[in-house]
Amino acid sequence: METTREEANRKSHDATVNALNALLEKNYDAEKGYKNALTDVDNSRLKTYFKNQAAQRSQYANELDASLRMLNATPVEKGSTTAAAHRTWMDFKTAFTGKNEEAILEECIRGDKAAVNEYKDVLENQDYLHEYKDVVRNQLNGIENTLNTIQKLEDIVD
Repeated sequence: METTREEANRKSHDATVNALNALLEKNYDAEKGYKNALTDVDNSRLKTYFKNQAAQRSQYANELDASLRMLNATPVEKGSTTAAAHRTWMDFKTAFTGKNEEAILEECIRGDKAAVNEYKDVLENQDYLHEYKDVVRNQLNGIENTLNTIQKLEDIVD
């Protein structure tokens, strides 16, 4: 039987694992979204930008994966049913008909806004992240910078 302290530690551990896995899924989705965007644009600058963003999200996923493993937890896998069920990042089928660069950028903005909100929610509502808060905060800052850049790119493409 668990003591009160052991139960609290387990609940904190489980909450941290769940939050990090949710962010990991979001990064898998974002990486896939940016890779799809890369193939759907003709502009070489946008291609390079989307390639760099896909690489950044892959790096974020690797950081979250490593954090989960340090917690002796099993990270969600790419393409998991949970990720598919909770996919909010991009719906390329409808948004990219005709490979409209402005529509692609709008979907990137929508996806990154959703990611920013999820990261902020994790940071604001979870006291349990402890040493993982810096990883989450740094990734949030990177996504916010990406969002600002994409919004500027959208103005240029208009």
